[in-house]
Amino acid sequence: MERVALSSETDFAGWRAAARDLLARQVRPETVEWTAGAELGGIFAEDRGEVVASARAGEATRLTVPRAFIELASTAILHSDPQRFALLYRMLWRLRDERALLSVAVDPDVARANAMAKAVRNDMHKMRAFVRFREIDASGPMYIAWFEPSHHVVEAIAPFFARRFANRRWSILTPEASVHWDGAHLEMAPGAARADAPDDDQLEALWRTYYASIFNPARLKIEAMRSEMPKKYWRNLPEAELIAPLIASARQRTQQMIDDAASVPRPPRRVQRYAAQANGPSRIDPLTPGASLADVRAAAAHCRDCPLWKPATQTVFGEGAADARVMLVGEQAGDQEDLVGRPFVGPAGKLLDRALAAAGIERSALYVTNAVKHFKFEPRGKRRIHKKPADAEIEACYRWLEREMALVKPALIVALGATAARALTGHAMAVGANRGRITDLPDGTKLMITVHPSYLLRVHTEDQEAEYERFVADLALVAEYLATFRVAASPSRPPQPTRADEPPRWNRNP
Repeated sequence: MERVALSSETDFAGWRAAARDLLARQVRPETVEWTAGAELGGIFAEDRGEVVASARAGEATRLTVPRAFIELASTAILHSDPQRFALLYRMLWRLRDERALLSVAVDPDVARANAMAKAVRNDMHKMRAFVRFREIDASGPMYIAWFEPSHHVVEAIAPFFARRFANRRWSILTPEASVHWDGAHLEMAPGAARADAPDDDQLEALWRTYYASIFNPARLKIEAMRSEMPKKYWRNLPEAELIAPLIASARQRTQQMIDDAASVPRPPRRVQRYAAQANGPSRIDPLTPGASLADVRAAAAHCRDCPLWKPATQTVFGEGAADARVMLVGEQAGDQEDLVGRPFVGPAGKLLDRALAAAGIERSALYVTNAVKHFKFEPRGKRRIHKKPADAEIEACYRWLEREMALVKPALIVALGATAARALTGHAMAVGANRGRITDLPDGTKLMITVHPSYLLRVHTEDQEAEYERFVADLALVAEYLATFRVAASPSRPPQPTRADEPPRWNRNP
């Protein structure tokens, strides 16, 4: 029987050297007995020098093994199972003839080693997550933490804490080993007792108050919480005393949240600030009863509710049929729109006109506008490069869009792009996921979302034709919608029968 004594429970270098030597001498795994650390005394003490010397001699032995095995072994060896050394040597023995051994996940040795490595990684994760430092006064700030890992991970995880808390002095005490950081060097030391670590410090009351305030009873998942934060760690966490009462009161607090009336959201502070700075004609209330589109357009020309008016040439208001059944809403004015003072007259506007014609829609039958009435740009040489408007700017400009909708009274609004959808719905909307769908706004107006024509100018050349056809197909739904009104308004054409199970194509959600 061969006896191998390693210097510590985590002596991977010693195990590797001894394993090379044993393999070179054709020593079968079942004839090797491994010991480590505290087990080195007694009858094996006299063998230690011989084993170390044998391992040193074995360094000359060359053995090629997969890198994956080295990574697996260096992690699994940190497991607390005393049979891990024998298991890894048995796998090394087998790898000589079974080169694909590690790819056989159902092999008992491979499965066991992988399970060990996974348990070690999980233990390291728990240590990173649940170590809590307490401050003590020891000739300057000093932080002490107590932790009880399940495996031999302290030395391996210590560099993480050295990087994370590089500018503080700290110690982590565990039953098996301790690690100390003086701000420059890591030092390993013997294990300690729980009584050697402080129980509390002045910040823990504040931390418990914070923890209780962020606890969301509506999202409580007890089993998931226990899986992520096992109860064995609770006694070392300052917030642990709060967990049971917070869980017990979760149902009552959730019901209270449901019963409480929803508060009316306040505008973003930036919008309030911009509005407070407004003056002069811009304060004409666009919602005044009896105001016409011309009145609102005149008031919008003096809007100062956000800073976009300063670099812009002018306000670009909407235009089109005052009683249009369909309203197109884009993002904001572009460079040419800013100069001319009309929406959709630049490259994107020309592409829109072409697509409307292909779908059989006359632009004169529509009302066309933008969510933001000024051009937001970034100067770059002699060019003005478009910049996406911020949420505060969208909110500040919404009152003008809202009045346009109230006066035109469209039955269908087409949001061209994400910014328009955000303005109309009040929240972010993914264009790809909602494209071509007909939904309802709170006032009953129909809403359809599609891409902004400027998107078609940015896609790769090989995709432009296909994307253009998709855009035309979306507008074809709008054409069908308009056709229903033309049919309804024609006294010479009798109503056309429709099947109850087949609504018009524009009203079908994909």
